[in-house]
Amino acid sequence: MKKKISMLALAGLIVLPGVAAASAGKTPTDLDQRIEELSRQLDELKAQLAKQNEDLAQVGSQVEDMDEQLAEKSEAWDLAARFKWYGDFRARLDYMTSSTADQFSVGQVTQGFGMALASPPPTGFGAPGPYSYDMIRAAVQGFQMYTPQQRAALFQMMGLTPIPSQDVDNDTMMTNRLRLNMEVQATENVTFKGRLAMYKAWGMQSNPAAPFGSPFTLDGFQMDGNSTRQPDDNALRVDRAYFNWTNIGGLPIWLSAGRRPTTDGPPAHLRMGNDERMGTPIAFMDYPFDGATLGYGYEWGNEDFGVGRLRFCYGRGFEDGLSTNQLNDMDFAGIDWDIMQSGHRFLNLQAFEAFNIINTPDGVTFPNPLEMAGLVPGNGILDKANLGNIYHTSLIYMDKIADLNWFVAGGWSRTDPEGYDELGNSLLGNWWSPLDSEDGYAVYAGVRYDIDDLRLKVGLEYNYGSQYWISMTPGHDDLYNAKLATRGHVGEVYMIYDLPTGEAISRYAKTFMRLGYQYYKYNYSGSGSWLGAPIDVDDLAGDPLNAQFFPALDDMSQVYLTFDIYF
Repeated sequence: MKKKISMLALAGLIVLPGVAAASAGKTPTDLDQRIEELSRQLDELKAQLAKQNEDLAQVGSQVEDMDEQLAEKSEAWDLAARFKWYGDFRARLDYMTSSTADQFSVGQVTQGFGMALASPPPTGFGAPGPYSYDMIRAAVQGFQMYTPQQRAALFQMMGLTPIPSQDVDNDTMMTNRLRLNMEVQATENVTFKGRLAMYKAWGMQSNPAAPFGSPFTLDGFQMDGNSTRQPDDNALRVDRAYFNWTNIGGLPIWLSAGRRPTTDGPPAHLRMGNDERMGTPIAFMDYPFDGATLGYGYEWGNEDFGVGRLRFCYGRGFEDGLSTNQLNDMDFAGIDWDIMQSGHRFLNLQAFEAFNIINTPDGVTFPNPLEMAGLVPGNGILDKANLGNIYHTSLIYMDKIADLNWFVAGGWSRTDPEGYDELGNSLLGNWWSPLDSEDGYAVYAGVRYDIDDLRLKVGLEYNYGSQYWISMTPGHDDLYNAKLATRGHVGEVYMIYDLPTGEAISRYAKTFMRLGYQYYKYNYSGSGSWLGAPIDVDDLAGDPLNAQFFPALDDMSQVYLTFDIYF
């Protein structure tokens, strides 16, 4: 437009002399009018040209503003692209049936103590109480002078007999689990990772898997060590939240702190249908805790050995806070060492110590039957106490030959008891028994065969735990009892079917169904707990001092079916 107007003006100037010549025969008045008209038209053209230049300048300014806005939006898009979101959803159906063993309960023992202590000397004090804990302890020590058969006969005379075995079943329990993972690059060498999780039973805003008084000990109580790992309400909670600072000083060293990724460690990913490891420690340590890690990575320089990583780990399992009860915080410290990893070949050693073990975790309250019965004055609950330390070591090796995945693992635990709680419980001891250290061990092995042509994976696993075996597995994914905490035998068979749901939209996407069966055969009581003495389930009914807080299981069968979607 600018060029068009300029040409018109130039044409007018060229034509002007010709017009003047053609008008030579006209009067001066006509010629002056003609010149005045041309001058007016030229002024109008100049005004139009100036207006057009002004409009073009405004358009240019708007284009520049748009360029700046686009640049800002592009930068914002680049910043937003740092965030990665992915997750999974699982719908699960469980069927469970179990049988308890014949046994005395702690309530029966409390009732028997009350009746015995109220009798005249020398067997009692001749008064109904209340008594002091020193008097109760002296009475227990006197009671221990009798044989188990004599103690059982005495209780029978008082009308107290073992509780007979009973079935504990749940024919249909359905759950939903949603997990949302996030990852963001803060700086070149610092990354934040987190995971939010919701896990609930259908129709419930609490945990129907293990209400108080069920035969499932500490596994089912809601506490910090199994938050988001047991069914609860429909709230999204922080399952993981931690940072990784890598390449410290230009070396293969990293520092990490926060809510640790310490659940579903290898080899759990095989039976859960995942192709990659999902947690740092191996499955004998299935405990979501808050802590820190200092790690070092290295290469073997040999293709068969691949790479390795050594981590020094620290965590807190219980914070005493501002209290006057003279408790100490419960902490973890140790190493997790990927000795070698090359392809599917993996060797890991894990060793740690748990300090100042608490008798009951945060948020878990046990009743004190002696105080509730009025035998001893108190608040009616079992006060918290530090019981001592636990040492734990485990080793796993896993590999894949053609389509066959396989692994073997072993674990060792040792108690270092240092005290009692109000009821005389210690680490793997009860009724003020001597503070002796106890060693436990576990073995664990399994295979999974992948049939890619049928989109099918079939697996078989077995584990065994000895009488004094302690695992750190409150964050297990077995719903009722952690199978790797079992003092006895567990066998499991499962199959995973990759659903033909079309092409995956992202590298995280997959859909599959998992069908499995687990059978637990318990040899000793108290699986999954460090509180109280493990008793042979066949001896529970033979001695009142073998009484249990919770009905001890003899065996349990569980069938599960899951529908898993990763996105």
